Amino acid sequence: MSCLAQIEDPRRAGYACRHDLEEIRAIAVCAVLCDVNSFEDMAFWAEHKVAWLKRFLKLEGGIPSHDTFNRVFRILDPRTFEDAFRRWVGGIVPAVGSGTLAVDGKTVRGSGDGKNGPIHVVSAFATECGLVLGQQKIDGKSNEISAIPELLDALLIKGYLVSLDAMGCQSEIAAKILEKKADYLLAVKGNQPGLQSVLHERFGVAQRHALELAGQSARCSEQSHGRFVWQGFWVASNADEVDTARWPGCRMLGMVESLRKVGDKESEPERRYYISSRILSAQAFASAVRAHWGIENSVHWMLDVNFREDAATVRKDNAADNLSRLKRIVLNLLKVETATASFGKISLAKKRKLASWDDDYRMAMLGITPIHDI
Repeated sequence: MSCLAQIEDPRRAGYACRHDLEEIRAIAVCAVLCDVNSFEDMAFWAEHKVAWLKRFLKLEGGIPSHDTFNRVFRILDPRTFEDAFRRWVGGIVPAVGSGTLAVDGKTVRGSGDGKNGPIHVVSAFATECGLVLGQQKIDGKSNEISAIPELLDALLIKGYLVSLDAMGCQSEIAAKILEKKADYLLAVKGNQPGLQSVLHERFGVAQRHALELAGQSARCSEQSHGRFVWQGFWVASNADEVDTARWPGCRMLGMVESLRKVGDKESEPERRYYISSRILSAQAFASAVRAHWGIENSVHWMLDVNFREDAATVRKDNAADNLSRLKRIVLNLLKVETATASFGKISLAKKRKLASWDDDYRMAMLGITPIHDI
């Protein structure tokens, strides 16, 4: 809340400010933590938690209506909100990163209407600590290329291995990552046909066999719910196959081959190619690739299924962008909390339900010191 307190109040003076802005934001964070996903339900939840909220808030203007929540988050400057979010996250992660920083985009599908398409949000996810470090809203997926450098510029990414899908495979982005004293791992697809052709030739059948003999390959497989997945990973040093004038700092090439079998149906082999500025063993390469895929389960899937982000129909002005950021704040809170140790390991969905049921647990998770007893 000390970080959020630095956000300027965008409302006009007078009756429009009868509800304290910090209290509105505090209620919003508490409500989303308690399994609430919309502005309407924020007000409904707060009306039934007045006694608890008054333990640490004055609420001189009473409980804000759902229209007030909606209006405030519509006009709240998303850039200053994002700056506050990054300051807060910066206080709970190491100054020098480690592991993989997965950068990927997600479309908030319910935020579109007849005139405007849905917003698209690019997030940076530190896979080792499981936290979203920042996000950048863009008007459409096609503009993701221009948003990624802006997001990276605003973050302290020193020491990370920054992984991006094919959309982010751009020489300017590779140079930006190196400039920030990090390394890159870029997926290569058809948007870079020349580079893809070079990698396809480098990882032919004979070449893969030679890499296996040299110990530069790894395997993994998993089976669950009737589906079997096999993956092979190969790495090779860049021996001038990839032009470092075009792709600065490129030192390693990689390939992943995947096979899936569901019942009696087996898929065709799928191959994906990568370049990296960091020399990785085959096992380290496999871990980094799989860590990047984890953003789908740890962030995108979680926001869609548990936070109902795609189902949200908030559309006007900055509301969708700010509500999305609010949900990422709570997602980070759920990842770092330790108050459920006595319950054993429980899912993030159950943590939200527990927060909605148990006042003491909610207080412990948020680190709130009451100013009034019930």
